[in-house]
Amino acid sequence: MSIATLPAPGDATGTLAPALDAAERLLAGRRIAVLTGAGISTDSGIPDYRGAGAPVHRKPMDFSAFLGDERSRKRYWAGSHLGWSHFSTATPNAGHRALAELEADGVVTGIVTQNVDGLHARAGSRRVVELHGAMRRVTCLTCGQTFARADIAERMTRENPWLGYPDAIESGPDGDVQIDYVDQMIVPTCTVCGGMLKPDVVFFGEFVPQTVFASARAIVRGSDALIIAGSSLVVNSGIRLLDQAVKARMPVVIVNRGETRGDRRASLKIDAGASEVLGALAARLR
Repeated sequence: MSIATLPAPGDATGTLAPALDAAERLLAGRRIAVLTGAGISTDSGIPDYRGAGAPVHRKPMDFSAFLGDERSRKRYWAGSHLGWSHFSTATPNAGHRALAELEADGVVTGIVTQNVDGLHARAGSRRVVELHGAMRRVTCLTCGQTFARADIAERMTRENPWLGYPDAIESGPDGDVQIDYVDQMIVPTCTVCGGMLKPDVVFFGEFVPQTVFASARAIVRGSDALIIAGSSLVVNSGIRLLDQAVKARMPVVIVNRGETRGDRRASLKIDAGASEVLGALAARLR
């Protein structure tokens, strides 16, 4: 394993060039699968749960709490709604655009993302597997009807006018925020059957659907190198894709600020921001 570290901001003597040189040697001429996590979207203004500077109080929603506790459900929906306007207007950054360009050039075979922000597709990537779902969709847990999140947001604003006047909004990776008006929240229900609605994302305590994970495996199987960008690999689905790549003897390049669960198994670890490295690396691989 080789580890390249990007110096802290302000260290004029440091350079990323040796790390990029090493990555280029490993990846040039290969078909590359890419796994991305929250770290790639921080430059788009969407915070990372676990990265440097992440709020210590942030705790992602647990599926059992969402199902079984009305106040937890109200808190999630109220916070998620308040964060939605910010979340939905976030724009792709240099990292997202670089991957879209590499896919268009036939270098990247596909992207598997743990993010629910939809920014890869908005950047122009065509083959994207969203392991944990997408915030732009809402699903009924009873009848399976799917709704556009924008339509649900409009209905929630009508039914909860106070949502239009937050004093402060602190958004997390799934759009959730901290608020003080939970008990006033009118939670949306399915207009078809009256059932419980849930954003079409995988909460803690849920499993990635088998068909989705099979699509992710297919991207890795059809490649001969793997880049992991902006993921600490805490979630097991990411580790399983790393396992697949290592078993196939593919070079694996991890780009992430801070340690990940896969560092000791990577061919190269670059301790730096995902969007910065991907933007620079794309220029070398195209």
